[in-house]
Amino acid sequence: MAIHRFKALEEVLDRVAVNIDLPSDNVADYYGKNVFGRDSMREYLSEEAYNSVMSAVDTGSKIERKMADQVAAAMKSWAKTKGVSHYTHWFQPLTGTTAEKHDAFFTPLEGGRAIEKFGGDQLVQQEPDASSFPNGGIRNTFEARGYTAWDPTSPAFVIGKTLCIPTIFVSYTGEALDFKTPLLKALHALDKAATEVCQYFDKNITKVTATLGWEQEYFLVDTALFNARPDLMMTGRTLFGHAPAKGQQLEDHYFGSIPDRATSFMRELEVECWLLGVPIKTRHNEVAPNQFECAPVFEECNLAVDHNQLLMDVMEKVARRHKFRVLLHEKPFAGVNGSGKHNNWSLGTNTGKNLLSPGKTPKTNLQFLTFFINTIKAVHDNADLMRASIASANNDHRLGANEAPPAIMSIFIGSQLTQIFEELEKKVKSGKMTPDEKTALKLGIGKIPDILLDNTDRNRTSPFAFTGNKFEFRAVGSSANCAGAMTVLNSIMTDQLVLFKKEVDGLINKGVEKDEAVFQVLVGYIKSSRNILFEGNGYGEEWVKEAANRGLNNIKTTPQALDAYVSEKTLKLFERHQVMSHREQEARHAIYLETYTKKIQIESRIIGDLSLNHIIPTAIRYQNLLIDNVRKMKDIFNEAEFKTNASTQLEMIKEISERISIIKLSVEDMTESRKKANTIEDHKKQAIAYCDKVKPYFDTIRYNADKLELIIDDELWPLPKYREMLFTK
Repeated sequence: MAIHRFKALEEVLDRVAVNIDLPSDNVADYYGKNVFGRDSMREYLSEEAYNSVMSAVDTGSKIERKMADQVAAAMKSWAKTKGVSHYTHWFQPLTGTTAEKHDAFFTPLEGGRAIEKFGGDQLVQQEPDASSFPNGGIRNTFEARGYTAWDPTSPAFVIGKTLCIPTIFVSYTGEALDFKTPLLKALHALDKAATEVCQYFDKNITKVTATLGWEQEYFLVDTALFNARPDLMMTGRTLFGHAPAKGQQLEDHYFGSIPDRATSFMRELEVECWLLGVPIKTRHNEVAPNQFECAPVFEECNLAVDHNQLLMDVMEKVARRHKFRVLLHEKPFAGVNGSGKHNNWSLGTNTGKNLLSPGKTPKTNLQFLTFFINTIKAVHDNADLMRASIASANNDHRLGANEAPPAIMSIFIGSQLTQIFEELEKKVKSGKMTPDEKTALKLGIGKIPDILLDNTDRNRTSPFAFTGNKFEFRAVGSSANCAGAMTVLNSIMTDQLVLFKKEVDGLINKGVEKDEAVFQVLVGYIKSSRNILFEGNGYGEEWVKEAANRGLNNIKTTPQALDAYVSEKTLKLFERHQVMSHREQEARHAIYLETYTKKIQIESRIIGDLSLNHIIPTAIRYQNLLIDNVRKMKDIFNEAEFKTNASTQLEMIKEISERISIIKLSVEDMTESRKKANTIEDHKKQAIAYCDKVKPYFDTIRYNADKLELIIDDELWPLPKYREMLFTK
């Protein structure tokens, strides 16, 4: 193994940046070239068909089958100009990745002939085998059929020689088996609820769209080193590895000069993304060595989710061409920052207004406060569900570490907005306000834009922070599908806005003026949500204690966090807004628990394999060298000299023996615990068993193995070390 390691290092030394041939020096010349977007549709579709698709995108109307036939024909004609031979329904099953089944355009005929065919039937619906995708008990083993159905709100695109059509994925009986279906339903429900609230302030607003801007963090590791690390290959993270003398403590990598090879990779990645209409705008070094980030311009939420999934697919393909492997795991290296995917969320209207951005008048600022405070109330009342939406075995390693927000859900809004909240509480009393109080209140909220211009403080320890004109959900993991968190956030916001309108209308019906009714309800929300607002250090132990006193939960592990998905409150919330049925929610709960168990199980097996077949044999080999050395020393030294000169080697021999014994016994105990856990049939109990009975051995085994790494001859050590993986340019 050590020989393999050094061959890998030699191969790395020969790496050079790959030169990229750009389609054009002007990005505008080729941006979206591989997307069947509005411009392409205008060119290839009849006016009637184009308007039908746009109506489906803008209002959710159904596309008739004859129009679908026209769209399919036009889509095929456009794709053929790009040399496309196959098409696929591109969907997002509950594996967390994307899926596709390619079909050729041609259809065989009698006599050995064939014709090219792609009609509305093939565009609108396909029938992939659903038997091997996670289903959480939704279908029986003999009911393998599943359906993909076209999502016209997300444009088709071409990768290689394949036309990719974004779709939803449902079971034979109609239940969602993917991330996209619930998200689309949540976005539809939010549009309706938010538009109705907007009518209090602006009758011209007829549509509200949730927007998302994700920030994708990732690591790059040379392919040769990646291939020499079985743990990285199989789990996406290093299960062993001592911290290097220099890590990120000098903070010299963050926003530093991007290495040439990484720049070359990023450049090609950006070109591929721009061709696919993914609006990547930003790239930079992140805090940890060999860690980077890219971010796009904000987009409609569903499209942004599709683009992030597409980005992750493209990243892997481009990285391989540059002899890199992309690590999207939330914590691939211990002791340095992990990777997140900050979800920047806001609400936009058909009039071009950002509902989370203050305006220039008291009226527009009252609208801002309405959506701002309702968001806080929604998160406060559903904090555990928000925690569940970002729960995973991967993210458990990251949450609460010194670069990621803690598992405690809190909201940061800044000192200035906190002060505004306090003033609102003072000025708004039960009953009617006096004219002077109304005037003072309007003057106060009229100053919000000026206040926010100076509100530049950002609390990076907060899981959910207001950052000027949006909320940033920072706890989402880098490998996650954004749709999970976005489905939850948009659903709880829908529920909250429906409640808000009901309460305001109730006061109006009692004779309270509209603005005053809005103020009274908002102030009530401020009072009831105050506990979740926190401006301090989320990493400190003091916050853990204070959060407990405030009644905020600190749910540290995934099996416990996932309970929120099947609480009576959550079941009713999703069903009330027709986002998910009870059966779909319970299926997801089972799937996420099973996924957690499988990931810990795989890590446990690899830890055992590397310990018994790589680390211990290497330690014994080095120990034998020491023993042989000690024996030879005994032959040339007298007894007194021997005791003096051989003491260091004898101590090393003893320490190696002790650590080998600890590792061996811990692996055996871990294996027995795993075997017991495997006999448990209940998904929740099995996940808890893996969390509480199997996973605790990981740290003990790793600690002793990492100590051996410091003792054993570098030439013998079987795994590439952190200093080699993190600092290879």
